[in-house]
Amino acid sequence: MKRKISVPCLFALLFAFSFPVEAQQPAKIPRLGLLTPGASGPNPRREVFQQALRELGYIEGKNIMIEYRFSEGREDRIPELATELVGLKVNAIVAFSHVIALAVKKATTEIPIIFAGVSSDPIGVGLVPSLARPGGNVTGVSLQGLDLIGKRLELLKETDPKVERLAYLRHTVEPYSPMYWKEVQSTSRALGIREVSSLDVKATADYEGPFVAMTPPHPDALLVEPNSLNFGNRKRIADFEVEHRLPTMYGLTYFMDAGGLMSYGANLAEHFHRAAVLVDKILKGSKPADLPVEQPTKFELIINLKTAKQIGVTFPSSVLYRADKVIR
Repeated sequence: MKRKISVPCLFALLFAFSFPVEAQQPAKIPRLGLLTPGASGPNPRREVFQQALRELGYIEGKNIMIEYRFSEGREDRIPELATELVGLKVNAIVAFSHVIALAVKKATTEIPIIFAGVSSDPIGVGLVPSLARPGGNVTGVSLQGLDLIGKRLELLKETDPKVERLAYLRHTVEPYSPMYWKEVQSTSRALGIREVSSLDVKATADYEGPFVAMTPPHPDALLVEPNSLNFGNRKRIADFEVEHRLPTMYGLTYFMDAGGLMSYGANLAEHFHRAAVLVDKILKGSKPADLPVEQPTKFELIINLKTAKQIGVTFPSSVLYRADKVIR
């Protein structure tokens, strides 16, 4: 005997069967924008950040998509690339410098922005109004650069007590550079360094100028400002250091890979891991306005004995014992 199925029952059956179909639909994969001042080739900062994401369970191409954009060292391209990422409607954008973060902030007030690799004061350059409650759509991790100038100069002076003339390599376009320069001058005087000169660069093409312009008496040591331009030209700077046998202090670990003598600064593995944690929180629903800007808790001194031998520097035991890593 055939049974008739009423229209309401038919709709009920169709409605019931629709649930398993919907449940099988794959979850939407989040898209992350990553804008960096470097080139598309191997980059230690980007690699550390990618590894941190993997440790948090994000596998690129599987449960996260990353849209990469590279300014290739050209700051004039940054606004265009920032607008491009915003147009893709990514879920969040990671900015690897304060200049990039400011450009992205100008391009969107809605997409969350996470800054990393920022050596400047996030409040002073206009990224956030407060570290504890940044508000808006921007948060991130700071390298705390200004506060470390004194420690870097102390280590440089302890390594070579005879240092009396110091040169400071700075990127004058950076809005925080005047603050750094003022701190370098005051700290140098306190340490008995009687002469401090500023080597100013605005673009990669400028590096030869300040180096050639150094006339006798040459400086006894060089302090390198931690910024994206110097980072992009780290091999050129390290080569100059060796060629002129000029003891040099850096603020970023990655200058050591290029052959730098010594660096003191935040532990970058921890730094970019914290940036990845902020990305994870935001992708899971947290608002940047409620996530405090984080500052480093671990710092490391790295010494390159290979370079020391090339330029004739002997590290005192008091400095060597404090090194977190020694390159031999």
